[in-house]
Amino acid sequence: MTTLTFETVRELGLSLPGVIDGTAYGAPALKLDGKILACVPTNKSAEENCIVVRIDFDRRGQLLERHPETYYVTDHYEPYPSVLVRLSKITRADLSKLLADACALTSPPRGSHTADTKRRAKAPVKTPR
Repeated sequence: MTTLTFETVRELGLSLPGVIDGTAYGAPALKLDGKILACVPTNKSAEENCIVVRIDFDRRGQLLERHPETYYVTDHYEPYPSVLVRLSKITRADLSKLLADACALTSPPRGSHTADTKRRAKAPVKTPR
């Protein structure tokens, strides 16, 4: 298996709707609606060539139990809805699915107040004549 890099993460992530390139704590990141979707971890507790990905706590528990060679968490990341991913151990297909899941978790549901407000904010303002 070829070791993936953040460039692979970026390529897969930017193919998802609404995901943009950015930074988080000075490190490369992918964001959706202003929230971090995935990034290079900056905390010293993380291993090299890893990423941190937004994920719900139940799914994180499943991944840690089933694939501890690929997914892990350190004390620093424990309280956050995220998981650390060893890029040398994950397949491109699994990374793509993980990023899609993170995207679904991060984006507000259609029809939610936040989504409606953002759509209205982008709409042109009509002024009476």
